[in-house]
Amino acid sequence: MSSLHELLATPKPAVPLRGVHLDLKGVPPTFERLLALLKVIAAAGYNALLVEWEDMFPWTVDQRFRCETAYAPAQVQTFCARAKELGLEVVSLVQCLGHLETPLSLPEYAHLREVADKPDVMNPLAKGGRELIEKMVDDVLALTPGARYFHLGGDEAWTFGTHPDTKEFIAQHGKGALYLRHVEPLLDKLLAKGIRPILWHDMMVEWDETALKSLSAKADLMVWGYHGHPDTAESHYNTRHIKRFFECGVKMWGATAYKGGEGEDVDLPNLSVRQTNAQAWAEVGARFNFQGVVATAWSRYATHRVQNEPIDACLDALVGVGVILHEGRLPEGGFAAAVAALEGLGEKNRFEACKKAMAELTQVRNKGWYLIRRARQHAAMIRADARRDSGSSRQAFVELRDFVGSLSAIEATVYKAFTGLIDKLWIDRYLLERLEPLRQEWADVSAKARA
Repeated sequence: MSSLHELLATPKPAVPLRGVHLDLKGVPPTFERLLALLKVIAAAGYNALLVEWEDMFPWTVDQRFRCETAYAPAQVQTFCARAKELGLEVVSLVQCLGHLETPLSLPEYAHLREVADKPDVMNPLAKGGRELIEKMVDDVLALTPGARYFHLGGDEAWTFGTHPDTKEFIAQHGKGALYLRHVEPLLDKLLAKGIRPILWHDMMVEWDETALKSLSAKADLMVWGYHGHPDTAESHYNTRHIKRFFECGVKMWGATAYKGGEGEDVDLPNLSVRQTNAQAWAEVGARFNFQGVVATAWSRYATHRVQNEPIDACLDALVGVGVILHEGRLPEGGFAAAVAALEGLGEKNRFEACKKAMAELTQVRNKGWYLIRRARQHAAMIRADARRDSGSSRQAFVELRDFVGSLSAIEATVYKAFTGLIDKLWIDRYLLERLEPLRQEWADVSAKARA
């Protein structure tokens, strides 16, 4: 059995700043578990944390931004102090443009939306919008002292420039000019405090060189992409975009993923895909002199989407990606070596129970949707041709009924694995999101079968 220390043998890490992303808007750890995870993260070779606090932060700008289990101010301060003790630099993330459902869903802030009936994107020309973001940033900075970097998000603003006012502005000045008009005062405020801002890169791939060079003086870009290699990816993170940023003087970070890269309702990461992508970012980061690389860990794809992949079921990926960013590659033995090393931290057995529970949940869900498809097909057959209605044709309904009646077993397995690691509220909701649709389908199918 190797210890995590033995897996980190290179005296000069492949990536200078190696971050783990904590996306707290889904399946957030209890505070006690959050603190314990810091030890695992540090032991895995990471030296930074990208913390997307979202509704788990104890907001004062508007307390309605908090969720039911939000951490207390003293807990956030304790978290930062513990991270510092372990050599983990905290980089907080507050969204500034897209993914702003938390505030924009409230009626009082609806006037700030780019599109009236969509609460995800802020209109960058709306009066009071930037001021709201400034207050949110100040809230976080008050409890996270000593920050060198601050991430302002800024990605996936899908409806950017569709409001009549913003559309007219872009027609006259360009997309980059509108974006900078909104964020530049935020950047200047952080820079005045000695804090370097970071933004996701995807909104900038179409910018002209003038806008990119203007941005380069005031912010770093974090280039993200979770599949394959940037050299061959036909997407927004292809190396040609990275090269263009580099030539415009933009300082960059990379973003791989250790979880959350396989789909918005997936229960476990694909380790092979995670390995290939992490190794690619370590290599590209060295080629373009990146500041660092972050292993993202999406717990929801957006604030109003379902939860996915609890951290404690993904510690093999967390540790393995950490080793890759430190060493440039996985050790001999691959992810299995990372799991074995968890034993020295007292984490191996608990992790294996959590991963097994998620694997079983995935199997149950897959079986359930197969049985639903089968039952619906039989129901359609019987409605079209009553002669086919027999004991053998109705076996599909019997099997689906029995399956739905047995779902309490997988629920018990998941509760047993995650109790104490995640608040019961979020386990309840995770299971509801995964299993309630199966129960609803059965209710609908059985009603139609009886008709």
